[in-house]
Amino acid sequence: MTERPAGYHALTVDEERRGDFDTRFMRINVGPQHPSTHGVLRLVVDLDGERIVRISPQIGYLHTGFEKTMEHRTYQQVITYTNRMDYVHSFAHDLAYVLSAEKLMEARVPERAQRVRVILTELNRIASHLVFLGTGILDMGALTLFFYTMREREQLLDIFESVTGVRMNFGYFRVGGLYRDVPESFEHDVRAFLAGFPKMLDQYATMFMKNDIFVNRTKGVGVIPRERALEYGLTGPSLRASGVPLDFRKAEPYSGYEEYAFEVPTSEEGDAFARFEMRFREMTQCLRIVEQALDRLEPGPVQDPDRRISLPPRSELETSMEAVIFHFKLVTEGFHPPRGVSYVATESARGELGYYLVSDGGSMPYRVKVRVPSLINLQSLELACVGGLFADMVVNIATLDPVMGDVDK
Repeated sequence: MTERPAGYHALTVDEERRGDFDTRFMRINVGPQHPSTHGVLRLVVDLDGERIVRISPQIGYLHTGFEKTMEHRTYQQVITYTNRMDYVHSFAHDLAYVLSAEKLMEARVPERAQRVRVILTELNRIASHLVFLGTGILDMGALTLFFYTMREREQLLDIFESVTGVRMNFGYFRVGGLYRDVPESFEHDVRAFLAGFPKMLDQYATMFMKNDIFVNRTKGVGVIPRERALEYGLTGPSLRASGVPLDFRKAEPYSGYEEYAFEVPTSEEGDAFARFEMRFREMTQCLRIVEQALDRLEPGPVQDPDRRISLPPRSELETSMEAVIFHFKLVTEGFHPPRGVSYVATESARGELGYYLVSDGGSMPYRVKVRVPSLINLQSLELACVGGLFADMVVNIATLDPVMGDVDK
């Protein structure tokens, strides 16, 4: 951990209440409208010269009330809201929710739907890490890499658009499977990306991972030791950068992740450089998973095979009154899970993500509670910043990778 500056002392409760500090301390408000806070985040920072002696994140400027709103929507309608929390890795939220709802229903999901879910979620993880790399370097004043990462991200957004019809807030997953099958061009487009992206990773490595200025700017900055990372509940790449190999795709496999061979990169340094490195190395593992899933992608159904959750095929509506009635009831009322609770821990681009659902037997969730990684990870910002330079604060924010929609839910 970064050493405390000479003459450092923690602010007492009386000092905080009075608001009149010793003259060597200066209070600065950063945000909520500030580009380096990666959203509407306000930071109250107390400085001793250039050293941070206290930093307090102030959240709530983007509060949406999604959790409460979900309790007044049917289980399928909830999907409209899930992907709007972490809009950078929105497939992860959709997947975490449908897995929890399917656990309530004890639903069977076709193998093809599981493969497509994994492919899209991993490609979206790469897209999220590309935003992390491009904007993180941009915060330090380097402009070039941002254009490179956005170039590759556009390729991924083209794939997502061909599958879902949109480039953001996809809403493509359904409880029981998928909205529809992927287009015929899907496999070709994904393999074309897989073929070209490793060369781009080599370019990124040359531009910043081996750049002396970047290395000196991030090595030893914002160190979060292993023990403190665990105490603060840190998860995801930021935790693995501190030497803890926790990845829920390995620890508690879901969606068939136990069938794929991939590694969990870790580092013992726990600094800003390690947190950058984790995302960089993870993209290579994402490519491995996607390639394996593509190789095993066989033709088949993509919706609930038991016909309890998914809408009947449109062709049946022309010949079957029972299909019309079932379609009407699902659309207007929804399905009814049995009474119970469910939670499935998944691995988003930012760490542990899961939906805790409580069912009272009705067509809408009785209670929804989302365990989002950004909110938990953000509290470690003080641990990373106190004792360090004010100029390093933006680096620490970037490497913890918060999405404020994921915080103010």
